[in-house]
Amino acid sequence: MLNTEFARDPRDVAPELLNKLIVAEDRVARIVEVEAYCGEEDPASHAYGGKTARNSVMFGPPGRLYVYFTYGMHWCANVVCGPEGLARAVLLRAASPVFGLDEMRLARPRARRDVDLCNGPAKLCQAMGIDGSMNGTELIDARGRLAIFDDGVDPPPTPGVGPRVGISAGTDLPWRWWVDGDSCVSAR
Repeated sequence: MLNTEFARDPRDVAPELLNKLIVAEDRVARIVEVEAYCGEEDPASHAYGGKTARNSVMFGPPGRLYVYFTYGMHWCANVVCGPEGLARAVLLRAASPVFGLDEMRLARPRARRDVDLCNGPAKLCQAMGIDGSMNGTELIDARGRLAIFDDGVDPPPTPGVGPRVGISAGTDLPWRWWVDGDSCVSAR
């Protein structure tokens, strides 16, 4: 995907991220679950109350990674979308490991099965080595530590669609998409 492809509504970008590859140095995983967040109009968004030091990356430019720390112990990662100045993002909820599984297992020693390596937003970050130092990383720069690639596998023509999970506001909005039948999807 190109930066211009991210400069759109996250509800359009999110399902298109399904089956793209996320590459973090020596680890590769296929994105299988995502959620859209729409800034100041979305009560579940970190930007609902406006711009802060924590969420400033969400305000653009698009095509960058917004990484935040949650519950005092986990990193989560979002792809910044929409026009610059509007806080829009897609949460990377789950991925299917493709390459670098030994490194992922070392990063997630409590995962008993490979399917459990990246089947949640914090697990995905832990397995892929994504942390706060990657906040603001440009995702289309293949020379960087982290990138999203299109290897020719199309998004599913009819992805699973439903409400977002793990939030307390905006739970009625069907802004979560997943690859139906993939065993790494975090919530059914």
